[in-house]
Amino acid sequence: MDLDPTEMKKVANRLKRAQGQLAAVVRMVDEGADCVDMVTQLSAVSKALDRAGFAVISTGLKQCLVDEEDGSADVEKLEKLFLSFA
Repeated sequence: MDLDPTEMKKVANRLKRAQGQLAAVVRMVDEGADCVDMVTQLSAVSKALDRAGFAVISTGLKQCLVDEEDGSADVEKLEKLFLSFA
């Protein structure tokens, strides 16, 4: 599947930021940091991952979900993808 390289670069950047945030959370756990700060960072990681997932879905929606034979959308598959982020 060929997704828009410009959009996928944005997704990759978002994932790299989330990776850095997650590394910070691991350090916080190791160092016994305040739980409020850890939860705040975990929330930020979660939001970043969700946004990256939604960006991939929205960018590749047609390619991911449209049946090449008849051009129809697989609504059940679309719903399942979106609900996977709930």
